[in-house]
Amino acid sequence: MLPTPERQVCSADTYPRKAYCIIRSSQTQAEHQFSAGCYFYTQKRVDFDTFNTRKDDTMAKAKYSKNSRGEYETKIWDGTYNADGSKHRKRLVSKKSSADLERQVNQLKNDVENGQYVQGTDVTFLEYARSWLLTKKAAREMNTRKMYENIIETHLSFLEDVRLCDIRNSHFQLAINNALDKPRTCEQIEVTFKQIMKMAVADNYIGIGMYDKICADISLPKYIKKEKRPLTPEEKEAISKADFTNREKAFIYIIYSCGLRRGEALALSKFDFKSVGGKYSVSITKTLIFPKNTSEIKQMPKSDHGFRSVPIPDTTAAFLKEYISTLPGTYLFTCRDGSNMTHSAYVKMWASIVKKINYAAGGTDTFPVVSGLTAHIFRHNYCTNLCYQVPAISIKKIAQLMGDTEKMVLDVYNHIMEEKEDAAAVVNDVLAI
Repeated sequence: MLPTPERQVCSADTYPRKAYCIIRSSQTQAEHQFSAGCYFYTQKRVDFDTFNTRKDDTMAKAKYSKNSRGEYETKIWDGTYNADGSKHRKRLVSKKSSADLERQVNQLKNDVENGQYVQGTDVTFLEYARSWLLTKKAAREMNTRKMYENIIETHLSFLEDVRLCDIRNSHFQLAINNALDKPRTCEQIEVTFKQIMKMAVADNYIGIGMYDKICADISLPKYIKKEKRPLTPEEKEAISKADFTNREKAFIYIIYSCGLRRGEALALSKFDFKSVGGKYSVSITKTLIFPKNTSEIKQMPKSDHGFRSVPIPDTTAAFLKEYISTLPGTYLFTCRDGSNMTHSAYVKMWASIVKKINYAAGGTDTFPVVSGLTAHIFRHNYCTNLCYQVPAISIKKIAQLMGDTEKMVLDVYNHIMEEKEDAAAVVNDVLAI
């Protein structure tokens, strides 16, 4: 029985010169038979005289062959996909050797497996960010889109010459550092930047591993939210005394008594008001937005929670009923020509409202006693007053009336419920022996 290839040692002294290898292939080995009857492992026919002097790598067949330009070349899947769903293959080239190309192949495979691969692209970060805003955020609420746009154009514009595939953790941190004096802006930069990079992962421009490296260990300044305030007693008293026009009064009464968002109130038509059993309510199904220098009615509220019916206090309902009867058109708040209220028209109306409240409160243009008053403060005042009525009204119901989630109401107004609690009295009444 012939010795196995692993144990047989062949030399020029043992076997006749000019012996040649004859290759016979199987699934697991290339069996080489010499005329003398011994076996070798090799990949090509060799002259016995030179067998001992050749190195193993020169004996082995090169894994990759040269192209017409004398380069070693191959294509390998880089873990990404083309627009048609087919696998995207990256061309790798080496002018050195097949072994060098193989090292490139192994490195790419390792990067793909570990999520470190970055697909080469000439698109800049700023170009891609603008594309993200157009394609992914077109349906978002107007104020949200404006925030994203401001962050991109103001705080991320310094990346206009940096390719998307070259973005690193240092770029992210630098964007944050440039706005350290504005903690809230830093939070917005973080949210915007991460969402842009997440889409880059989805578009196969970067691997998930690269995303983790870019977005990890970012230092943010601590942001303390400003406490929202309701209306002051002086402001409440001034509202009932102020010399409003009927349109101004209608707007104030609605946001005060119903807690509507500004856009929800400005989008109201006479058909949104209903009376059932002598009780009036208003249906919220749309909102007015101000895209650029125009205005339009968006046939849906800010969120799905925004669809709701809100009861109207009797005194407010009586005034609104009379006001609606005098309207020539459908909508409650319009420009003089009957068109949708523009942003500039709203700003002018609100400035007039604040001025009249200030006068009614005893202030002047030179020495105002009312300042910082916004429409949202009226909405906050509405919710605050309802929260003080818990448990007569539930948090769930308050959230429904506000067009918000219960979590949002609790996050913002939980301190009010805590103020109402008298733990000592409850313990004394319930647990006394």
